[in-house]
Amino acid sequence: MLIGKPRDVRASEITPESIYRQRRQFIKGLAAGSAMLMSGQASALARYALDDEQQRYPGPDWLQQKLRAAGKSGEFSTAEKLTPYEHVTGYNNFYEFGLGKEDPKARAQGLKTDPWSVEISGEVHKPGTYQLEDILKGVDLEERIYRLRCVEAWSMVIPWVGFPLADLLKRFDPKGNARYVAFTTLEDPQQMPRQRSRFGTIDWPYVEGLRMDEAMHPLTLLAVGVYGDALPPQNGAPLRLVVPWKYGFKSIKSIVRIHLSEEMPPTSWNRTAPQEYGFYANVNPAVDHPRWSQSTERRLPSSLFSPNIIDTQPFNGYADQVAHLYKGMDLRKWY
Repeated sequence: MLIGKPRDVRASEITPESIYRQRRQFIKGLAAGSAMLMSGQASALARYALDDEQQRYPGPDWLQQKLRAAGKSGEFSTAEKLTPYEHVTGYNNFYEFGLGKEDPKARAQGLKTDPWSVEISGEVHKPGTYQLEDILKGVDLEERIYRLRCVEAWSMVIPWVGFPLADLLKRFDPKGNARYVAFTTLEDPQQMPRQRSRFGTIDWPYVEGLRMDEAMHPLTLLAVGVYGDALPPQNGAPLRLVVPWKYGFKSIKSIVRIHLSEEMPPTSWNRTAPQEYGFYANVNPAVDHPRWSQSTERRLPSSLFSPNIIDTQPFNGYADQVAHLYKGMDLRKWY
């Protein structure tokens, strides 16, 4: 079990983070606190003005309670217009379920995500396999609105709910020689039909990796929710990585293993097509993909008759926060 302070509160008593952290003031101002409690527990339908006919993925009760208590992080969030829910959850790359953008939503709904465990291994002092519910005990979730830029030159703006990857890694006490962090997606051909195909280009399971300073950067998020609810299976339930200054394929889904190592780990797309997909995969409008330009992107929703084409920003608009990580590196070579 991970060391953490569980919250002995009922779902009806969960309050926004700002009130929770001011416990004494909350007790004194019970009436005001009760009003905020009701606001904090408002459904995602009301908070985001979503149509009640849109399919929701509620997730287990214990996770929903934490999601309702999540605070908002304006420090890290963009004020750009959100991508509509139906695009965020209906236009996905998750090759374990198929090659089409609609395949994940159509084929992933049977994915069993509770209970869920994550193995922590490699250069850490506290390795082991932990249940997701235990990992999240004592963790304050927060909403962060990030830009997502796909290597295929389309993009979204998504309200994720999660917590910094750095907070989790610190709990396992990385060793001094841990220089990289590798992540592995679930491999289960019975639940993931594309893994049964003989004609796939990816050697399953899907794996990704970050340099340690990238993993510890405060922007790097482990997400468990989107649009105020639990992640749908097609979006990487129940636990996925979000690294907003990198192309979307770096933000690995349905994580079952986190491994710290001294050597740079192999990653799925880099191993499959190294001339097209580098290890770093930082968003860079000056470095084209061999088969298309990266200077612009389609911000969804976008269509043939109503295109929404915008300029791509270096590091996806997060250069002020992360460019120093790559000082002195040739970003055409280390793409």
